Formats: sequence, structure tokens, C-alpha cells
Amino acid sequence: MTIAAVDLTGRTALVTGATGGLGRAIAHALAKAGARLLISGRTAEACQTAAAELGAIGRCSPLAADIASPDGVRALADQVSEEAEQLDILVNNAGTAWAAPFEAFPVRGWDKVMDLNLRAPFLLTQALVPLLESTGSADAPARVVNIGSMEGLRVADRDNYSYAASKAGLHHLTRVLARELGPRHVTVNAVAPGIVETRMTSGLLAADAADFRARTPLGRLGRPEEIAAAVCYLAGPGGAFVTGAVLPVDGGLSMTL
Repeated sequence: MTIAAVDLTGRTALVTGATGGLGRAIAHALAKAGARLLISGRTAEACQTAAAELGAIGRCSPLAADIASPDGVRALADQVSEEAEQLDILVNNAGTAWAAPFEAFPVRGWDKVMDLNLRAPFLLTQALVPLLESTGSADAPARVVNIGSMEGLRVADRDNYSYAASKAGLHHLTRVLARELGPRHVTVNAVAPGIVETRMTSGLLAADAADFRARTPLGRLGRPEEIAAAVCYLAGPGGAFVTGAVLPVDGGLSMTL
């Protein structure tokens, strides 16, 4: 499936969690649109492998960092500042999940998900705002795009308590930061994917794919490139006057129970 990309020539974009799944698709779409890429992941090997593939499309620099910790966030921000003179687009995509019954849900499952899904996007945005501000203008603001989830828009019948709460929190954090950073010529928006076929959802889909298709008004699962296209829209010229928005890309599933 091919989706036409916007023109991001001359823009520099950082995508976290870009070594696989949605992050890899988002990075690929941004590169096809002409952006210079900075990609991050937990391991240097995975980052280098992804950068080698993406480098066939355009310039791509691998920046290994574990942003689940504040020190890891700082390390990534320092690498970005050393590697690039400008930053036009920040895509906070890195995330994780944890499932366990309510009575047995562990503290470490709560903290691990909240640290990466909610704290890291805040701290990384905070650290990189000086770079974003320096490139943004009233007509062409810098962009922050957070990758949320339909799980933050609806109450699902699954035991992913910290994941759902983290994504709902990320959606509201998006609105709060949009108000804070708008006057600095930085937009902040979120994309809320539905059930998309990736490695992260493979276990879920192995048992429930038919049910998700049946409950989705559009009758099918999502594709990574469709999420990537939404990110490109928010990062491109068409998204210049959009901020504080949470865009569901879920085939209508968030409208159902």
C-alpha cells in the first residue's frame, strides 16, 4: 500500500522507538517525505540496523538511548544537540505495555509503563524545546507528535491498566503542552492508533483479530503506514495550524464499547 507523503525537505526529525513496528514505519514515511532523520532505540545494534535501511532513502543518524530513565532522556537530548543544528519534528513514539489481572497487577508493571509512555515524552520534549523553538516560526512552527492509543479514548475489556492510563495521560499532556508551547511556535498533537498489525500486537491478534475486525466500523485492522501518514500530516504544511488535537486513526473502533 502506498500513501502519498508531504514534502518535509530541509526538516530534521527525531523519532523515538524507531527500530521496529510503528516507529520504523513513521521514520520510513518521514524519510520518504524528505526529512533528515535521527532515530533512537534502546540498543546501538538495533539503531544501526534501522539506520542502514533508512539511509537508503535519506540521511539517517542512529542515537542509542534508553529513555525509560531520566538519565537516558538526558543522554538522548545531548546526542541530538551534538548531531543536529536544528530540530523541526519530535515524534514521541517509544512505548511499552504490561498486562496482568487487577488483583495481581505489580508495581513494576505500573512504573515501567508510566516511565516510558508518559514521563519520557514529557522529559524529552522539555529537554528539546530550545532546539524546537529555534527552528519554529508563526507560519512554520516546529512539531511535537505524541503516539497515543485508542486505549486512552475508550475503556477496553483487557487488563492493561497502566497502558490505558498512560495513553489517556499522554493525550491530556498533549493538550497541556500545546497551550504551553503554542506561543513559542511549537505545535503539540497526538495520533491515537487503533489495532494495527505490528509485532507488539501479534499476541493480541492471534486470539482476537476476527473480533476486532467485526467490532471496527471499517471492518479491518490498521496498517503501520496509515499511522505514519497521519504523523506526516501533522508534521507537514497541512498541520501548521493544528495543535492540541488527538487524532484517532482506528477505523472507528474508539467509538465502540
